[in-house]
Amino acid sequence: MSVAVMKTKAELSFAENFGRVQEKLPGSPAVKQARQLAAEKFAKLGLPHRRIEEWKYTDLRASVKDALPVRVGDETKLTIADVIVALGPLAKLDAHRMVLVNGVYRKELSSPDRLAGLELEDLAGVLSRGTEASAELTGLTARDDDAVLALNTAYMTDGAVARVETGAQLEKPLLIAHVRAGSEPGFVAQRNVIDIGPKASAQIIEAFVSLPGAAGEGQSNAATQITVGNEAKVLHVKCAADTGEGITHLSNWMIRLGRETEYSGFQLTQGVGLARNQIFAAFDGEDTKFDLSGVFLARGREHIDTTLVVDHAVPSCESRELFKGVLDDQSRGVFQGKIIVQQIAQKTDGKQMSQGLLLSPEAEFDSKPELEIFADDVACGHGATCTELDKDLMFYFKSRGIPEDIARGLLIESFIGEAVEKVEDEAIAGAIMEFARAWLARK
Repeated sequence: MSVAVMKTKAELSFAENFGRVQEKLPGSPAVKQARQLAAEKFAKLGLPHRRIEEWKYTDLRASVKDALPVRVGDETKLTIADVIVALGPLAKLDAHRMVLVNGVYRKELSSPDRLAGLELEDLAGVLSRGTEASAELTGLTARDDDAVLALNTAYMTDGAVARVETGAQLEKPLLIAHVRAGSEPGFVAQRNVIDIGPKASAQIIEAFVSLPGAAGEGQSNAATQITVGNEAKVLHVKCAADTGEGITHLSNWMIRLGRETEYSGFQLTQGVGLARNQIFAAFDGEDTKFDLSGVFLARGREHIDTTLVVDHAVPSCESRELFKGVLDDQSRGVFQGKIIVQQIAQKTDGKQMSQGLLLSPEAEFDSKPELEIFADDVACGHGATCTELDKDLMFYFKSRGIPEDIARGLLIESFIGEAVEKVEDEAIAGAIMEFARAWLARK
């Protein structure tokens, strides 16, 4: 006998909202059909909840009480000066900017010139052309049972479709800025599709930020697919700093790595009421290096979850993961990391570490590292630690006349610095540390 599960208010609202806006969403008839199928999949799956193993620490069914109105065709008036304010430290970077406001590409706020070796289009335009390629963009998925990705497919409004040409060496980073603005709360679904050609080199930065005075509530569902060609090199960074207790940020990275590639990734998440960052990386070619690190900073009742799966499906590849969390008040940090080594993937070298720093006795850090190894010639390991600020070091600073708040800041910077230093570009690493310092200063 099957028992029907009662739908929550949020699940019903997502379905009702789709019915109201589906004709306004960009796309050809084939894309619209894919949207409808995705909406039906989400209606069947519902929001993930704690009875699903991968979601036991982050129960969206309990946390997301309602679906906010969908932002479609936004025309919020902004200037380039507003974008600079929203970007904060990232505005100092010499980067080619693609700006989206409330999920809609804004050409007048983006860099006017194109980068040599880069083909860049807005997703809405590609979807509306009705080509075979546009229909393929709707098939982005990591797993058939991923309700968050299904929701993204149903609602996606815009994003970046970028291709770095074979052998191209981009002279400056591509900065994809997702800006939240306006006093009306809303739901936005963005999608980026990035292809790094063979022997190319590029730096890609995704920013999720908001203007001062933006609504205190907001829901963002973002998905990025990045494919790295043979012998290519890429630095891929995301800064989610859309500050607000009423902000929900759901994110998916799908990464595919070719032969002899070098991928370096970093994620910063801070100030978000509820965040779930999912990362899926798959090796398609041998002799590839994958390095992923991140920092999450939370206070109040904020909840930040990083869940990743690294799939070693070919031999002779290396993976490294290092995530550090700083948690204050009654906040909660979650790290779930799984390394899978397939039977064919001999000579795999995989290591993973997660570390939490608790600034309050009421803060919580949950870590679940996993190894699934089906090969016998491998070198793999994982670890997790959780600690408080060193009282002896705090006493040492104070005995030298250094105020307690400055001492705390120095120790926290030192703690997260190990992860930030893995970003080889000094300007980008510096911008990340500026975000972190601003978070510390707001206490």
